[in-house]
Amino acid sequence: MKDFTKGLKSGIPIGLGYLSVSFAFGIMAISLGFEWWQAVLISMTNLTSAGQLAGIGIMVTPAQYLDMLLSQLTINVRYSFMSVSLSQKVTPQFTGIKRWILGFFMTDEIFAVASNEKEVSVKFFSGLTVFPYIGWAFGTLLGSVLGNVLPAIIMNALCLAIYGMFVAIVAPKAKESLSLLLVVGVAITLSCMFYYLPILNSISSGLAVCICAITAAVFGAILFPVKEDTLNG
Repeated sequence: MKDFTKGLKSGIPIGLGYLSVSFAFGIMAISLGFEWWQAVLISMTNLTSAGQLAGIGIMVTPAQYLDMLLSQLTINVRYSFMSVSLSQKVTPQFTGIKRWILGFFMTDEIFAVASNEKEVSVKFFSGLTVFPYIGWAFGTLLGSVLGNVLPAIIMNALCLAIYGMFVAIVAPKAKESLSLLLVVGVAITLSCMFYYLPILNSISSGLAVCICAITAAVFGAILFPVKEDTLNG
């Protein structure tokens, strides 16, 4: 029980952060025509901010199943690598169906907190996921409900919050690393090209996300490879 309580306390800051970000997601979902319960259901069954944001943009255009598959695979494949990395630190009891169930809750922030532990038990990780999950689902509910009440000008302003989160994550690191700044610059440039240029702007948003992400990643891997000794610390 001690490990579970420790996990609960560690998850409180994440839950509070998710509350504000998912609030913006709820508003955005409503602005695209989703019902409040659909927005909440998406958050309860996915728990991925970037994936959900890209997903609802594709869902409003019927029959783009391949785009949905490619975009979600590109955006969310990192969780698989996080899970593999964290699996090296879990206790022997963390096996079988427990890994399958708790793997659903893997996010960037939960991984960051869990990876700082010397050893990750089932109880600790279970406690760590409680408040982030509640915060993400409840924030979506608040945003989707208030999205039907708030004036359009306020809704449009709040929709920018979820983009602000991505900027807040990337900007500090980009200021410290020229290579990261250039990779981000390539992604931004490509994204603008797919939005503004003729022919390119006819490509679906899901496929555009995949192309931008993969191209920027390949650009960074070729020009700024990370040496193995650096990865090992």
